[in-house]
Amino acid sequence: MTSHKSATTAVPVHPLLAERWSPRGFDETHELDDTALTALLEAARWAPSANNSQPWRLLVTRRGEAAFDAVAGLLAESNRTWAPAASALVLIAAETADAAGRARPWALYDTGQAVAAMTVQAQAEGLQVHQMGGFDAAGARASFGLGPHLTPLVVVAVGRRTDDAVLAEHLAARERAPRTRLPLADLLLDAGDRSAAPAA
Repeated sequence: MTSHKSATTAVPVHPLLAERWSPRGFDETHELDDTALTALLEAARWAPSANNSQPWRLLVTRRGEAAFDAVAGLLAESNRTWAPAASALVLIAAETADAAGRARPWALYDTGQAVAAMTVQAQAEGLQVHQMGGFDAAGARASFGLGPHLTPLVVVAVGRRTDDAVLAEHLAARERAPRTRLPLADLLLDAGDRSAAPAA
């Protein structure tokens, strides 16, 4: 069950975007089937990237697997209290240089786009996603043998939300709280008046 927390927007946006949020109360009995998982990965695969470089790399683990427990063990303590109930934990890294050692300056941006695509696809599948920057990146690199050009960025919890999840009260309060964002005007840069000719 997913509580309705639709975003309040200046004009309507697609429901997959308006209704997406990042819960912590996952159903520990839900299993992520192969078809739904593959859909998430395909959504990431077809995300845009600079020169079609596709710099994202995904380590997929499902609850019940040893690798899942290893990823869960890398999470910050606050995340370890709820994330192991998710159906899957996906460690996402960016390949910041190509095979020849040339830097990929847009790798982090492009990897973020892939994660965003995965998140929207999860919403379409009736799933929820929570992205976590709170994890031991150095430990992830060592545990999974990530090469020097791979930068661990985020761990993504995927599953189905339930109102029955047992959470610490401060986390449960965040589940109940309305969603908030800065006003749109606060996010826009001022281009200024560019009609006048530049000074000589």
